[in-house]
Amino acid sequence: MLDPFGRSIDYLRISITDRCNERCLYCMPEGYKGWAKRADHLSAAQLVAVARAAARLGFTKFRLTGGEPLLRDDVVEIARGIGALENLHSLGLSTNGTRLAPLATELAAAGVRSANVSLDALDPATYRRITGGDVAQVLAGLDAALAAGLFVKLNTVLMRGVNDHALPGLVRFAAARRLPIRFIELMPLTRTDVLTPANFLSLADARAVLEADLGPLEALPDYRAGHGPARYHECPALPGARIGFIGALSETDFCASCNKLRLTADGKLRPCLGRHGELDLAAALADDRLEDAITEAIARKPEDHEFHADYHPARPMTAIGG
Repeated sequence: MLDPFGRSIDYLRISITDRCNERCLYCMPEGYKGWAKRADHLSAAQLVAVARAAARLGFTKFRLTGGEPLLRDDVVEIARGIGALENLHSLGLSTNGTRLAPLATELAAAGVRSANVSLDALDPATYRRITGGDVAQVLAGLDAALAAGLFVKLNTVLMRGVNDHALPGLVRFAAARRLPIRFIELMPLTRTDVLTPANFLSLADARAVLEADLGPLEALPDYRAGHGPARYHECPALPGARIGFIGALSETDFCASCNKLRLTADGKLRPCLGRHGELDLAAALADDRLEDAITEAIARKPEDHEFHADYHPARPMTAIGG
């Protein structure tokens, strides 16, 4: 399936809940309780039906996200249904890792092959300041995921004055375990003031922090560790380091290779993370017209995001899907 700009769209990120057991500064506004008066919107069967329809159109890459997807009691059932699709290339999971330890083996058996785990700091106090959670649970989840045979990548959101001091230590931690780590610029997905100079840490500034401690980084233009937009580097002074940078604000061609749609937890197809347009799947689910709806969402996919155009999020990242 090609979008209006000739990009091949074959990757569906499926948010299965907007609930989360952490309160990350960049994702969930203080006091947000969007889920408080409702159950999860789509059943496991409906989520798998959407994935099946996408697969019939040529989608081969799927990722379960949230919120925190491991909060759903039926996450293994959902994974099993999508993992059984024909012509599946990959089924991944994006998680904060706090509930991964007891579930990693079941998820792997259900067909999950990779896990992107958020790790914004190793120091317990810094981690708690950013997320409100316990980093020890995340580290236990990482160990369990690796033991279960999952391919693990680490995600770190860049925040000036909050975790910039922690970046070299995170690279060393990842390199020691041969894990790719990706540094992600803040995006205005909860509120617009995250982009002020006091909060925003650009990729260039993050790289300067890393090189001051670790030495020069060298680009790896042919290295891929997944299906996303990260551009990877190595560090000759640190064997095993694979450092990815994701910069929606810094990289002028960030959207040029976009290959994805998002399904929100409340059953909306979102062609672009950085624009407001959504397509409600309620009628398509009722009338078994999911392929038509997915095709329409691809036709609506814009050329690029609006983060540089004073973008104001209508709802926070936890409600859109990671």
